Amino acid sequence: MTENIDSTSAALVPDPAAKQRRTKLLAGLASVVALGALSATAYWIFYGSHFVSTDNAYAAVEIAQITPSISGTIGEVLVKDTQSVKKNDVLVVIDPKDAKIAVAQAEAELGRASRRVKAFVANDTGLTAQVAARDAEEKSAAAKLSSAEADFERAKIDLTRREALKASGSVSGDELTRAKNAFESAKANLTSAKAAVAQASANRSATLGSKEANAVLIAGVNEENNPEVALARSKLEQAQLDLERTVIRAPIDGVIAKRQAQLGQRVQAGMPLMTVVPIQNMHVDANFKEVQLEKVRVGQPATIYADIYGDTVVYHGKVEGIAGGSGAAFSAIPAQNATGNWIKVVQRLPVRISLDPAELEKNPLKVGLSMSVKIDTSNH
Repeated sequence: MTENIDSTSAALVPDPAAKQRRTKLLAGLASVVALGALSATAYWIFYGSHFVSTDNAYAAVEIAQITPSISGTIGEVLVKDTQSVKKNDVLVVIDPKDAKIAVAQAEAELGRASRRVKAFVANDTGLTAQVAARDAEEKSAAAKLSSAEADFERAKIDLTRREALKASGSVSGDELTRAKNAFESAKANLTSAKAAVAQASANRSATLGSKEANAVLIAGVNEENNPEVALARSKLEQAQLDLERTVIRAPIDGVIAKRQAQLGQRVQAGMPLMTVVPIQNMHVDANFKEVQLEKVRVGQPATIYADIYGDTVVYHGKVEGIAGGSGAAFSAIPAQNATGNWIKVVQRLPVRISLDPAELEKNPLKVGLSMSVKIDTSNH
């Protein structure tokens, strides 16, 4: 009995060696945990805190909208969706018949305007001669008026003398009658001469006015610079430009998308026909949370991954700019936060990331593809 109690008591007494081993294990575990925490803290302070990342990012590009500058009927459609095109490649041809007729009409109008201006120049010479002729007519009328006035004065004096001699019987009635007739004739001639002078003066003024009016049409310009010719020429140039615009070309290199143009379709100026996507100029719009942007600056390097290629393809880019407002601020129906049940939501701001053209050429992207972006903010 006593031996059993002693054995039990011995078993309950801790083994110093085992206790020491357990203490060492706990101390080692604590050291490992402390070292891990220290390493994690050091990693965050010296490396991890210098990066911000998001997977709310998408490939984007500034697309070219293809629209006609004139109205007409589509005669040819030379491209289709997904087709690659080069700058100045022909995309659509609008039936040029109407535009060619407009050019012919404008050419005819230019010829007619040129002939009108030449007629103005010729009229100026003719009107100058007419003014000289009217001057001569006015002088001739003035001379005739002077002669008529002299004849009138002479006839008047003769009649006065004969009437004075009538009482003495020195003048016969027949002679007095002739004197009266001569006086009336001279008076009528004087009135006619005065009318002729007035008419000659009016004719000269009318001719001079016509000359001045004609001179205004050609004053200070030659035939080529005359306003009528310039207007007709500008209409011809517009018609020729409209004819050129019947052929719609690609403004940039890219890939055709959203083609709506169909053969025989009647289109109006400004109507969307298709878009050209310049995939070689692709960039990334990364939507970062507002709390991530404290240290983000333009020019900082970024590492980008595309979901289409996974982690096997890495793109390198730079921060080009940060949007001037959040997506909610520019939405069609902005959030109305002045309400009693308002809940604060962390906003996101789009950050534009440029991509390396060489990497893009090797691994092309398409608009709207999902991307993951990590920005190095160590140089903020």
